[in-house]
Amino acid sequence: MIAVAVANIKGGSGKTTLATHLAAWLAHNGVTVALADLDRQRSAFAWTERRPRDLPGVRGVDLSRDWAPVAGVDAVVYDIPAAMKRKDLEEVVNQVDALILPVLPSAFDEDGTRRFLDLVSEFKPIRKRRLPIFTVANRVRGRTVAARRLETFLTELEFPPSATLRDAAAYAAMAGTGRTLFDEADPRSKDLLRDWVPLLRTIKPLLLG
Repeated sequence: MIAVAVANIKGGSGKTTLATHLAAWLAHNGVTVALADLDRQRSAFAWTERRPRDLPGVRGVDLSRDWAPVAGVDAVVYDIPAAMKRKDLEEVVNQVDALILPVLPSAFDEDGTRRFLDLVSEFKPIRKRRLPIFTVANRVRGRTVAARRLETFLTELEFPPSATLRDAAAYAAMAGTGRTLFDEADPRSKDLLRDWVPLLRTIKPLLLG
């Protein structure tokens, strides 16, 4: 089984949006996938319950009360809450094949990201450089000072953005219907999907072989 965790200790960075999209992408690639929600708000789990049955299925797993490994699927995407206990976060990191870190273009998010990386760098898979970390510049408005600052910040941390996702209302609209860009065929969705190409190209060999 393959596993990926979407995490950052900064709340509101777009973790659930990334997690739902990655789960849907895996499902569209013929993978039986679970979306494991460790956040007590259960937003990712609720998304799986809203997902239309005629779309590739994503199994929702509610881990908001107790952490436990997920079995019975080919892949699992963990949606990690901002306030997760250190020991539980370390347990997840020990289980996954990749860590995806969304970051918003703001000084507060930069500070939170720096603290998160300082924390996980103490965990053995990352300390030994066995676990890849992919950063995603999220909700970015192109050609702005904030966007340029974020790219510089991540590059200086030695984690240049694997993708830069534009700020778009379509993400919130689709979340309410259990859908993602990967489920849509309209021109706007296809345009936004181009933002995902660099990340998916990078992680595809790792997650799909």
